[in-house]
Amino acid sequence: MSGFKIRGACPGALRPMASADGLVVRIRPPLGRLSPAQARGLAQVAASFGSGEVELTNRANLQIRSVAEAAHPDLIAALSPLGLIDPDPEAERARNLIVTPFHRAGDGTQELARALTDVLRAAPPLPAKFGLALDCGEAPVLGGASADIRVERGAEGRLLIRPDGCDGGQEVLAEEVPAAVLSLLRWFATQGIGADGRGRMRDAAARLPAPRRPAFPARAAHLPPAGPIAGGLLAAARFGRLPAATLAALADYATELRLTPWRAVYLPGIDTLPDMPGLITDPADPLLRVAACTGAPGCPQAHAETRTLAQALAPHLPPGRHLHVSGCAKGCAHPGPADITLTATPEGFALAHRARAADPPARSGLNAAMLIASPSLLFRTDDAPFL
Repeated sequence: MSGFKIRGACPGALRPMASADGLVVRIRPPLGRLSPAQARGLAQVAASFGSGEVELTNRANLQIRSVAEAAHPDLIAALSPLGLIDPDPEAERARNLIVTPFHRAGDGTQELARALTDVLRAAPPLPAKFGLALDCGEAPVLGGASADIRVERGAEGRLLIRPDGCDGGQEVLAEEVPAAVLSLLRWFATQGIGADGRGRMRDAAARLPAPRRPAFPARAAHLPPAGPIAGGLLAAARFGRLPAATLAALADYATELRLTPWRAVYLPGIDTLPDMPGLITDPADPLLRVAACTGAPGCPQAHAETRTLAQALAPHLPPGRHLHVSGCAKGCAHPGPADITLTATPEGFALAHRARAADPPARSGLNAAMLIASPSLLFRTDDAPFL
């Protein structure tokens, strides 16, 4: 399947992206954290200038949709005193860093995050989606997040710098990490990859002869989907969207909100919350196993509405199964394969199993009413059950 446009860039706050429902303004909170004051201010901005919701992205950022072009300068003026706006678009674009949310005071994570932010700003020009993951907590959790270079725990108190596309990487002391990462970024810039704005580290790593590829084993990442964890609470946003009022309410309970690439916020020191619109804290909620993009009419590339269908189908998912409902073959909400994938096309929804949105379907021409009336269609190909 095809028919979608690859933009090759991510929106920012200073360089928003036009969509069918207005501008998409993406905010990259410094070091992946919001103070209560920042959360309240951001909620007010979303209510005043956007759709009234804040979206959580799979790069641990936030975005506001439906912003009128004429209102954009006022939105930036409102966000600037909160410390959420960079001095220029180039500085904003460079800050592609995901930080493990489960860091603890005194473990060096925040200091290293600041140093890596400086490294990204000093690096040669990089592709728009090129980014780093700082995953050096007690256990790795960012293995599923998009990143070109990962900083993880190595052996005997050292840290491991692992390029995407390699099984392992270079072990260094913590104080050596910034210089080692900058050297790797400079090497990447010499490889002639990314002239179109879409090159990634895995493309460069594929050019390395097998004997030069490091062989340190990478540890598997495991993460509970929601609920109490690591001395705090992981609260997921339904389909990645938080009503502005819910974001503001969270600020009344938490000393800080740490963003995650799982479309959830981690609240250290909190073990329970009251029910709030759009928030999921029950690890058994089937919506945690459902991904759905903006869909129509908000996205100009989408061929159908997605989230109403996803909400209706969620209760019918067997335990452990994941559903992805995509408005087009681009698969923005879940780039990897899912157990069950529904992709909207001009001819209706296409159904595929253990597949990405763009993969060949097992069935085509399905519509939302048909699927809602007969959810068992999700578990069948044209001639056999899918179990």
